Amino acid sequence: MARKKRTERKKHPGASPGTLVHVGEKKAERIRVTMIDYNDQTLEERQVEEVTELAAWKQVPTVTWINVDGLHDTALIEKMGQVFDLHALVLEDILNTQQRPKLESHDGYIFVVLKMLSSVQNSAEIHSEQVSLILGPGYVLSFQEEAGDVFAPVRQRIRSRKGRICGMGPDYLFYALVDAVVDHYFVVLEKVAERLEVLEDAVFEDPTMSTLAEIQRLKVELLRFRKAIWPLRETINGLLREESELITEKTEIFLKDVYDHTIQVIDTVEGFRDTVSGLLDVYLSSISNRMNEVMKVLTIIATIFIPLTFVAGIYGMNFEYMPELKVPWAYPLVWLAMLTAASDMIAYFRRKGWF
Repeated sequence: MARKKRTERKKHPGASPGTLVHVGEKKAERIRVTMIDYNDQTLEERQVEEVTELAAWKQVPTVTWINVDGLHDTALIEKMGQVFDLHALVLEDILNTQQRPKLESHDGYIFVVLKMLSSVQNSAEIHSEQVSLILGPGYVLSFQEEAGDVFAPVRQRIRSRKGRICGMGPDYLFYALVDAVVDHYFVVLEKVAERLEVLEDAVFEDPTMSTLAEIQRLKVELLRFRKAIWPLRETINGLLREESELITEKTEIFLKDVYDHTIQVIDTVEGFRDTVSGLLDVYLSSISNRMNEVMKVLTIIATIFIPLTFVAGIYGMNFEYMPELKVPWAYPLVWLAMLTAASDMIAYFRRKGWF
């Protein structure tokens, strides 16, 4: 998962609750506000230039989806809060991109924070982006850190008038957005599974220091993945228990399906974490076995040379009177004895299967 840059802005310690400060990395050059208004008969889609224009869409009988790309303009977010009567603490949480997934029920609307994950192209990293959703009477608000999301299939279903989404209320649109985020987790997990397969081959065939570094990176990313998905289970479960007129019984059935998908993602992540831990153990065992093999070879070589060194040491002493020094064949006989001792030891080690 991509690490955040050091240029993040943070809320000043001691600031009063509800102070609007963008906390996080600026990921969009300009904020873009788009609106899709629809029902089973009509469809209107356009880009919003002035936030005050949205006030006219609060009480319309159609379903209105307003999406905001970019969070660094606190003045615009504040205007959005004024138009839709959002609490200052909700606006503060929207601007703070370091929130954990959570659910808050307010008077007249439901506020949910999610983590949208995606794979970075031409990289092994996982990109994380905070998405804030607000479900109100007749409308859904979505706030993202940057343009580009996993909601394209939802937009396509609305534009093509396919499926039940155009005949359902804003709660179903709210479900569809949450479902799109959760379903994309499976796409990211497929990429993780491919990386695991490559790592498994590397660990068993030729483990190197780069293999260890990749295992550690994947381990950290899976930990961040877990932190993003575990609270989501509580969030979806909270939506199911929420006794709100904004969520109908028809939509609750679909939310149960999202909850099941969330549990499946959690199980998959936990399985991947166990696999990565196992790969780390295998890597350490492989390195240890390789070191043992090297030490065994060096020990055998040293053992073979011990008697040879002993004989050479005896005849290397500077004594004047040594019995064998005057024997004509002493030198070749010593060599023969040394080679015989070495050959016997090698043959013995081979019988034992030591090399």
